[in-house]
Amino acid sequence: MVDADQTFVIVGGGLAGAKAAETLRAEGFTGRVILICDERDHPYERPALSKGYLLGKEERDSLFVHEPAWYARHDIELHLGQTVAAIDRAARTVRFGEDGTVVRYDKLLLATGAEPRRLDVPGTDLAGVHHLRRLTHAERLRGVLAALGRDNGHLVVAGAGWIGLEVAAAAREYGAEVTVVEPAPTPLHGVLGPELGELFTELHREHGVRLHFGVRLTEIVGQDGAVLAARTDDGEEHPAHSVLVAIGAAPRTALAEAAGLELADPAHGGGIAVDERLRTSDPDIHAAGDVASFPHALFGTRLRVEHWANALNGGPAAARAMLGRDVVHDRVPYFFTDQYDLGMEYSGWAPPGSYDEVVIRGDAGRREFIAFWVRQGRVLAGMNVNVWDVTDTVQRLIRSRAQVDTEALADPHVPLDSLVP
Repeated sequence: MVDADQTFVIVGGGLAGAKAAETLRAEGFTGRVILICDERDHPYERPALSKGYLLGKEERDSLFVHEPAWYARHDIELHLGQTVAAIDRAARTVRFGEDGTVVRYDKLLLATGAEPRRLDVPGTDLAGVHHLRRLTHAERLRGVLAALGRDNGHLVVAGAGWIGLEVAAAAREYGAEVTVVEPAPTPLHGVLGPELGELFTELHREHGVRLHFGVRLTEIVGQDGAVLAARTDDGEEHPAHSVLVAIGAAPRTALAEAAGLELADPAHGGGIAVDERLRTSDPDIHAAGDVASFPHALFGTRLRVEHWANALNGGPAAARAMLGRDVVHDRVPYFFTDQYDLGMEYSGWAPPGSYDEVVIRGDAGRREFIAFWVRQGRVLAGMNVNVWDVTDTVQRLIRSRAQVDTEALADPHVPLDSLVP
């Protein structure tokens, strides 16, 4: 029974936490809602940090999930610049790290997100070494890229994942020289595999990015605090005035682990283990967003998804589950990117080794096509490149688990809708 005497605490002021707070009020919860954010900025959305905002094409105010006055208007107790030091599950309390304040909860949501992985090599303490996760990072990096472009400076990017490639594209638009180093054989290898990873190799080379695959950064060379070069394990030394470390993100599980909550196997991406209702091993504690590892019946495995759509939908799903609603969190994973003149949406889950073939519908040479990752005639994932308004159909095709005629799948004259049972 949910009533006005209850207190729901949300730890984590990103998109998942903010949307959970919004959903609690929208669903009629009248008790206390406490939202604790370790950043001093109001909750904001992250995709633009490596895209439009980084390029100066989006205003700062456009990033925020709600206008600042929204929280007081909806009686959300927002604590900015605060951390939670500990959870006492027996007493059902959280203790603030700054002043030791203790707050009791009836339900607790952990939306603590992820943090950039660090390079363990000499030179990472130099002032010109950057990560990109937070708004403050993006503000600093935007100034750095503008200066590099103005002065014909060099940026070395460690990692050819989404963040690395998006920042590389932004840096080239500013006019900076860019080198990307990546240990895998292609960009985005763990997500797209070699077939479609090569598309991004060609895209970036066309725009003047130097790409080096199969190598790792071993040292960042500097003098008087400034970056001068980056060395790789093949013996090369790359000129650099700044370095972006974009080698992935690690789920922020320390708080959950200290509280004795079950964690997911690192083989499944780690994170806090939750069920299909986003409940942790403690029924009064839920988790959502980048930190949550949930079972996905469609793909027959646990997934931890670090993308905007998972936070957008996972926060509300957790809020409804906290209210006792009948919830199953099983959205098809979705993400998007914008790099130069390429826009792309990806739905599904098809890591290398999980599929038999990649089927292309459209003109890959012109970068106007849909790619499908197929196993035994069933579509596991789809990626539309500069082709729009097909995501719902692609996701329905994935969910149907139907065997499709791959020739028809590849034929743009066959309506995609007609292949969905």
